Amino acid sequence: MIEAELKARVHAPEQVMRQLDERATARVEVYRDTYYDRPDGSLEKAGEELRVCTVHGVDGTRTVLTYKGAAVDEESGSKPEHETRVEDADQARAILRGLGHVELIAFEKRCRNYDFTARGRHMLATLVRVPEIDGTFLEVETLVDEDKVQAALDDIRSVLAELGIGAEDLTRETYTGAVAAQRR
Repeated sequence: MIEAELKARVHAPEQVMRQLDERATARVEVYRDTYYDRPDGSLEKAGEELRVCTVHGVDGTRTVLTYKGAAVDEESGSKPEHETRVEDADQARAILRGLGHVELIAFEKRCRNYDFTARGRHMLATLVRVPEIDGTFLEVETLVDEDKVQAALDDIRSVLAELGIGAEDLTRETYTGAVAAQRR
């Protein structure tokens, strides 16, 4: 499946949050993301991602191992995504290191997740704050087959427009890149 996704910088986060609160109940969670690469940096160079994410929320803690392939849509950066829950985050990290991967970067994201249906699609909207980066971001995504990415992105653009987010607010900036730049 492809994660059809658009990300935007939010200039009025409280207003967007109120509108999302009208659509769905927020799930407030803190993500601890650790990204891995091969020692030669070949995953990052190819636009691929390998991540262990531990999510802390009111319903407990879960850890997810994710691999994202290279973008299938350059404008949005939408990627194939493969994800599974893991029982033990430390063991998942040990397996990746044992396979020769090295930690690229780790950071925290503070998220408000909203699950809802729009345009006949299950969507996830996430308001994101990364303590090391200025501003608030909004990600809206849905999982689709590769031949449906453009239609899904059009539906996501419609949802963003309803929330007051325009094309000028969209960004392909990555959290990994922004955090790395802040740490330099």
